[in-house]
Amino acid sequence: MREIVLDTETTGLDPVSGHRIVEVGCVELLNHVPTGRTYQTYVNPERRMPAEAFAVHGLGDDFLETQPRFAEIAPALIAFLADSPLVIHNAAFDVGFLNAEFGRLDLPPLPPTRAVDTVKLARERYPGAPANLDALCRRFEIDIADRTLHGALKDALLLAQVYLELKGGRQPGLTLLSRPARTASDGGRRVRPARVIAPTADEAEAHATFIQRLVDPVWCAKA
Repeated sequence: MREIVLDTETTGLDPVSGHRIVEVGCVELLNHVPTGRTYQTYVNPERRMPAEAFAVHGLGDDFLETQPRFAEIAPALIAFLADSPLVIHNAAFDVGFLNAEFGRLDLPPLPPTRAVDTVKLARERYPGAPANLDALCRRFEIDIADRTLHGALKDALLLAQVYLELKGGRQPGLTLLSRPARTASDGGRRVRPARVIAPTADEAEAHATFIQRLVDPVWCAKA
C-alpha cells in the first residue's frame, strides 16, 4: 500500500482570512516503509509574511518572492500525491490550506476522509499525553536536535518515523520488535525485558556439594 506523509508551512493559521501555503513537503511510504522518494517545494504566497509565522519557519519575503506560485507547482504536487492516502499531523489544518489553494484554481478538493491524522492516532494510543510532533519524537527517541525551525520536508520525514512507531514500528502486526514494547497501559514507559541471573562460582559449587549428599536423586536414576 502506498501512503504519502505530508506537511505544509504557511503564512498563518487560517486560509479563510487569506493566509497561504509557503512550503509543501511529502514522503512516500510503501507498505509502511519509506521508499526514499520525496517531494518538496517552496511557494510564493503572493502576500507579505507576518513576523509570527516567520519566527516559526524562517521563510521571508525576499526568498519567497523568487519561488513559484501555487498554480505552477499544483500539477507536480497532484501527480506525486496521486490517489494515495495522506498521513498528516493535525490533518484538518493542512487539508484546509491545500483545499483553499485548489479552490482558487478550480481544482477538486481533497476529501477529509483521505487523511490519516497522526494527532488522533497519538491521542488514542497515549490518552492525556502531549501529541505535538516534538513530544512524540522525544517519546520514540527520534533525533530532533537540529529542529530549531519548522520545515515542511523536515517535519514530514520526522512524522514518517513517528507514524511507523504509532503503527507498531517497522514490523507492524508482529510482537517480536527490535526494542522493548510500549503500551498505553504502562503510560508509555519502556517494559524492561526479563533479566537472566546466572549463579556465581561459589553458588554453583555449593549446589554441586548439596546434590552429592542426596541419595539416588530421581533425575540421576540409570535407565
